Amino acid sequence: MQKPGEFKKDLRLIDGIMLVAGTMIGSGIFIVSADIARNVGSSGYLLLVWLLSGFLTVVAALSYGELTGMFPKAGGQYIFLREAYSPMLAFLYGWTLFLVIQTGTIAAVGVAFAKFTGVFLPSWSEKNILFQQNGFSLSAAQLVSIAVILVLTAINILGVHYGKIIQTFFGSTKILALFGLIAIGLVVSNADAISANFTHLWDAKKTVVENGTVTDRIPLSGWAIMVAIGVSMVGSMFAMDAWNNITFAGEEVVNARKNISLSMGIGTALVAVIYILMNVVYLVNLPLEGTPATDSGEARHIFGQGIQFATEDRVGVAVADSMAGHHAVLIVAGLIMLSTFSCLNGLILSGARVYYKMADDKLFFPQLGKLNKYGVPAAALVLQGVWASLLCLSGTYGNLLDYVVFAVLLFYMFTIAGIFILRKKMPDAERPYRAVGYPVIPLIYLTLVFIICVILLKYKPNYTWPGFIIVGIGVPVYYLFKMRSSKK
Repeated sequence: MQKPGEFKKDLRLIDGIMLVAGTMIGSGIFIVSADIARNVGSSGYLLLVWLLSGFLTVVAALSYGELTGMFPKAGGQYIFLREAYSPMLAFLYGWTLFLVIQTGTIAAVGVAFAKFTGVFLPSWSEKNILFQQNGFSLSAAQLVSIAVILVLTAINILGVHYGKIIQTFFGSTKILALFGLIAIGLVVSNADAISANFTHLWDAKKTVVENGTVTDRIPLSGWAIMVAIGVSMVGSMFAMDAWNNITFAGEEVVNARKNISLSMGIGTALVAVIYILMNVVYLVNLPLEGTPATDSGEARHIFGQGIQFATEDRVGVAVADSMAGHHAVLIVAGLIMLSTFSCLNGLILSGARVYYKMADDKLFFPQLGKLNKYGVPAAALVLQGVWASLLCLSGTYGNLLDYVVFAVLLFYMFTIAGIFILRKKMPDAERPYRAVGYPVIPLIYLTLVFIICVILLKYKPNYTWPGFIIVGIGVPVYYLFKMRSSKK
């Protein structure tokens, strides 16, 4: 029986799998393939980017299994970093999670939900500007995004039971719908697209665009291909992110030492398969190469733009339109709304547990370290919802997310490396589950992610240094909270 001030163990294995898979699948899979296609210019390398991203994600999830078995507590990755390294590094992770990673993703997914709501209700689209003054503007879509964030926050304040019902129902519905879409897309294919995409499978080239016009297609080979893959994986890795959110709710999972590991392993593998199959569907229905605009009719216009230049990078919508016209577009728009709604709920449910644990360690606002009568950190949920709503209003969440992709990868590297540290630091600790293929598989993960980080540092500094700054701001904040707790 649940005691006052304790979490309620109400997340079973199926709920955990849906929390992992449902939170991973948002709107990214329907969008980011366009940018990857422009970077690599080849069907083979497009699929390779997604295969590598899926491999790294599954490996990381399987490696995290050892850590969750050791520390099945609220806070998850925050706890892992604290035990392997120090409270400061754990705080910097939690700080970045609150400031940008979790809340920025909530804002971005909320706006994506609102954008596709506008397909059915044009008066609530982002084009309907309700207020504008001194450079600030407020659209109907922003209000929709804030409303859905606050509604889901309120539901989760009533207890993890209601949050898990939403997650499991909408997550499973979304996954079944995606497999249905994949089956239809593979059957209803386009012979011209297949010929264009699979004749020269590994003919890599970077597409250069200036002022809305393709000015060059630069052939890639050797190191240039590795750079293109590394840069492209920013999008695919972020589309696969949030798989670790189940660890944040460790104390609410039934048989946590076993079920968290299983949830991450099954959930990440399921999503990796879906993402790769979705890209195959794209490739058998639209040519990868295209131009920003064509002069022919609507159907030819969509085909001519290809995957590279799908309108607003909405590859999923373009493929649906090419297969079956406007009615299919509405179906995909509805699927994306379902997908983003489930993703939002999972992000909101899990993120607040980290801020709760930070406050419990006296490294955040004390009010956040309390559970309400339903056994959830209500104050942390409210603060998360308010900050995410402010990011929706600011319109800067997209830039902020770009800035922290590098930091996210670094924290994953620190956490995986923590397995090696804890093997020496706590050799006799209970480990009901051990990292698969240790030490070889975790070392492969660390090596590949390190190479990606080096590529980003050199070729995408706009993705790296701002992330360092955001994390660095947390250092003085950490000492402020330490001083405050010392005085008390």
